[in-house]
Amino acid sequence: MYTLYGSPSTAGTAIHWMLLELGVPFALQMLDFDKGEHKTPEYLALNPDGVVPTLIVDGLPVTQMAALLTLLAERHPEANFAPPVGSPERAAYLSWSFWLANSFQPHFRAWFYPHEPAGGEALVAVQAAARAKIEEGLARLDAHLADRDVIVGDGFTTVDLLTTILCRWTRNMPKPATTWPNLKRYLDRVRQRPALIEVHAREGLTDWIRG
Repeated sequence: MYTLYGSPSTAGTAIHWMLLELGVPFALQMLDFDKGEHKTPEYLALNPDGVVPTLIVDGLPVTQMAALLTLLAERHPEANFAPPVGSPERAAYLSWSFWLANSFQPHFRAWFYPHEPAGGEALVAVQAAARAKIEEGLARLDAHLADRDVIVGDGFTTVDLLTTILCRWTRNMPKPATTWPNLKRYLDRVRQRPALIEVHAREGLTDWIRG
């Protein structure tokens, strides 16, 4: 059985959702960020970065949202959340996974926590630059989805799950992901998935899921 350390409406929500999609047994430890539970010595021993998610896999802690999604897909291949190694879609699957995690997701950190890369008057400039990059990435996703229902191949994969969570993070931004027509069509369909609805209910999240 897995144990997930997460917090509502964070990257931990992605792993919570994935576990529900897989239908595997897991224990859930929700950390209270306001109380600093993600910065305690006990938690830092599991995740030295002091962030979520952390998933206990075979007794060992594993971190990083995209890595955990890929790992879970590989551990449960029967669920078809990733193209098999050697398949024609595998290269695109890996490319999109790494782009979302390494090139797109970091801009959200700068948007929500602009004090980390800069302070003082630079906060406004950092957030503006982050917004521009996020919107550039959303436009790229929208163009890719012009004639597609999923990001890679013909079925829903962890790339779609990761895309959806990142798009959810834009919900209160000046130009949310649903501003782009192809992304809105895509997200409206994904938001009908029972496991995504369930993870919102379990984490007490009422915004965005209903449109």
